[in-house]
Amino acid sequence: MLKYSLGLKAVTLLRIALQASLLDQAWLAPKSMSMMQQAAKSITDAASLRTAREIAYAEFRETQAVSKLTKQLSKLSDELLVHLWNSCGLSNEAALVAVGGFGRGALFPYSDIDILILLPADEKLAASLSKKIEQFVASCWDTGLEIGSSVRTVAECISESEQDITVRTSLLESRLLCGKKQLFKEFAKAYESALDPKAFFQAKQAEQIQRHYKYQDTPYSLEPNCKESPGGLRDLQVISWVSKAALLGNTFKDLNQAGLVTQRELTELNRNQRFLEILRANLHLLAGRRQDVLAFDWQAALAASMGIQEESSRQASEAIMRRYYWAAKAVTQLNDVLLQNIEALLFPQESKTTHPIPGEGNEYFIERQGVLDITDPQLYQKHPEQILRTFLVFAQTANVKSLSATIFRALYNARQKMDSKWRANPINRALFMEILKQPEGVSRAFQLMNRSSVLGRYLPAFRRIVGQMQHDLFHVYTVDQHILMVLRNVRRFMVIEYTHEFPFCSSLIAHFEKPWLLVIAALFHDIAKGRGGDHSQLGKADTRKFAKDHGLDKKDTELLVWLVAEHLNMSQVAQKQDITDPDVVRAFAKKVGDERHLTALYLLTVADVRGTSPKVWNAWKGKLLEDLYRATLRVLGGAKPDASSELAQHQEESRAKLRLYGINDDSYEDLWQQLDVAFFLRQDSSDIAWLTRHLYNKVNSEQPIVRARLSPIGEGLQVAVYVKDQEDLFARICAYFERHGFSIWDARIHTTRHGYALDTFQISGSNLVDEGGSYRDIIQLVEFELTSALTNADPLPHPSMGRLSRQSRTFPIQPRVHMVPDDRGRYYTLALSASDRTGLLYTISRVLAKHQVSIHTARINTLGERVEDILLLDAANLGKNPKLQIQLETELLEALGA
Repeated sequence: MLKYSLGLKAVTLLRIALQASLLDQAWLAPKSMSMMQQAAKSITDAASLRTAREIAYAEFRETQAVSKLTKQLSKLSDELLVHLWNSCGLSNEAALVAVGGFGRGALFPYSDIDILILLPADEKLAASLSKKIEQFVASCWDTGLEIGSSVRTVAECISESEQDITVRTSLLESRLLCGKKQLFKEFAKAYESALDPKAFFQAKQAEQIQRHYKYQDTPYSLEPNCKESPGGLRDLQVISWVSKAALLGNTFKDLNQAGLVTQRELTELNRNQRFLEILRANLHLLAGRRQDVLAFDWQAALAASMGIQEESSRQASEAIMRRYYWAAKAVTQLNDVLLQNIEALLFPQESKTTHPIPGEGNEYFIERQGVLDITDPQLYQKHPEQILRTFLVFAQTANVKSLSATIFRALYNARQKMDSKWRANPINRALFMEILKQPEGVSRAFQLMNRSSVLGRYLPAFRRIVGQMQHDLFHVYTVDQHILMVLRNVRRFMVIEYTHEFPFCSSLIAHFEKPWLLVIAALFHDIAKGRGGDHSQLGKADTRKFAKDHGLDKKDTELLVWLVAEHLNMSQVAQKQDITDPDVVRAFAKKVGDERHLTALYLLTVADVRGTSPKVWNAWKGKLLEDLYRATLRVLGGAKPDASSELAQHQEESRAKLRLYGINDDSYEDLWQQLDVAFFLRQDSSDIAWLTRHLYNKVNSEQPIVRARLSPIGEGLQVAVYVKDQEDLFARICAYFERHGFSIWDARIHTTRHGYALDTFQISGSNLVDEGGSYRDIIQLVEFELTSALTNADPLPHPSMGRLSRQSRTFPIQPRVHMVPDDRGRYYTLALSASDRTGLLYTISRVLAKHQVSIHTARINTLGERVEDILLLDAANLGKNPKLQIQLETELLEALGA
């Protein structure tokens, strides 16, 4: 519970007023008029504005009434702007409009004051006002109003808003201050006519995803931005904006009355909004400027200004930040719930399309537009064991990206069911272990388990570190978020799409027996922080208990407990000792004991260091750790490849097939040196052998090489393309397939280390087959024509808009685009989901080629009538221009939905 202190005495208000020579005016005013009201009537210059603001600040410090403060500050700016407008002789010739936060009538102490000067359409009349407008803008700055101004006609406003979602959002909250009312009415009518609620919703959603990624996609940064970070005020504003655009209401109460939020959720929204606004207002006043980042320097003072006292076990700064994290966590979840509900209203037909989740025991679950849902809101009350199964199903279902509003609400309502009896249930323990062992979706499942508080209820030790601060120079996340980041990093070593980030780690984990043990080690390595004492040693007991409760054998238990106890050791040796000294390496080798312990510790260490902060990891640290690993491995007796591993197995089987063609191992060494780990993990041995057979003596070919064969897995052809990479290469290949009516139902895109594209496609159907050609003829024709198409530099043709199938029209799939950069900023991962149609992949690739965005790798999946594509894009252009990402996502959405 927050305790707000009284702060300044009431006499402070009188002292401020006296210093400003306003005491007499306020004292002689009628008793019904407050000092604030009287001061507002006198706002004509910088001094009177400053005085009135100080009165408002002092009152806020005493009462912490933030809503009153923001309205007062907005009113004061209104008064002065109107006065200056009239003083410049503008009166009714143009219109002065408040936009953005100022348009809402809610100004924070040092927020920008955004205004729009609306000009008449008559160019001569508009030009005649230019000097008066210049005088008005200059006088605003002279009086201390920090304005952000734009001067436009109605037509220019609409044009700008159509091109820029930021402008469109700002104009959504327009409010007439003074001037020509009819002109403002014309603007309001034109804006309303031009606003497409569906497009606005999709644009704001894409913008929010980009903003969240900018702040590491977590509310648990140690120095969060209370406005822009996930779970901040901006997430609440997004709800308001899309609601207003969809004509669902202007307040959270309106959404409650419309049935979009429950009464509990309404209370949560209002309480957390008030807390975040109080936080931000106090932060502005403490800094004396616009300051939205809760930097370490301000946290203690902020707690004091809000009356939060130091407790025996926790500093005041820790108490306020813990309260912030719980608020941000609630806002993040409420944002998700509300946006889902609003999306269902905007896209009613799509929201009714559901698909059952295949698999035994999954009868309670359905997929609805990329979200996992349940068939019964009371499911967890009736069957508490389905709580953890929810996250198992989520991890197993690749095309679901989040949980439904129904599930979030049901989990909250079932929180009392998650007790010690529930934790001890063997069914739940087995489910938890099964989640940990899944090949995909583990880190996303654990993030959602934490967001919904299920993880903390299953592991009480984890619940104690939720929102736990870390006061050091390295960590930028709370303890719980750091743990989940380390868990994510370990998982990324195992996922093919991310092998380019740390290929050596991916290679090691591909050989490692029971890699899920490293996920458990990540979960427990810092779980004992904040208890006092050495958390590495304290965490051993928690780890041992977990291993015993979940049936791990003695060997695996010993490894886990050792990893938790020693997880800091390798980093300390590598960075603080001379690893070129044989004695240092021998001592470290003696501590790790064997290759399994060494490899496990190395992988956990890399994941841990990367999880402290995006800025902590660098190539130098990576080299130190890898050098220590290799040196220690030599002392232990050398690495022994695991012949049963997937990587080694693929390579050995490929070699065996190549020997049948009389090709010895040395012949293709140059080619294989150019191929990364992801290539060998992604292709099976027959594909590797086939590609190697055709390319081993053409590694540096100047001409495109195209080879095709009957698909080894069924109907259709497998086509391989090997050529020097170029920006529009993928689009050109797709254009050829589209022109001849081929359907691409799988594509595997690779870029070699020396800059060649090695792409394979599974294609089916063609008008060439319909015309009676044999597959042998088609193979020769494809090889010849596609080679010619890649040699010629003709402009890309316009895509043909293939029709949706009847099934897709009956059960439409809402197009989805999700794009985020990787940890190193070298590539962007682009995930696409939509109804399938002819030429769709070419349409996508043409959009990318238009913006000169190259594809590094791709995984194309056609699942019946749905496509689920993941493309790894080169970040060269995307990283330089943040707006390009939103533009690209918007154009891709349009292409997918066309």
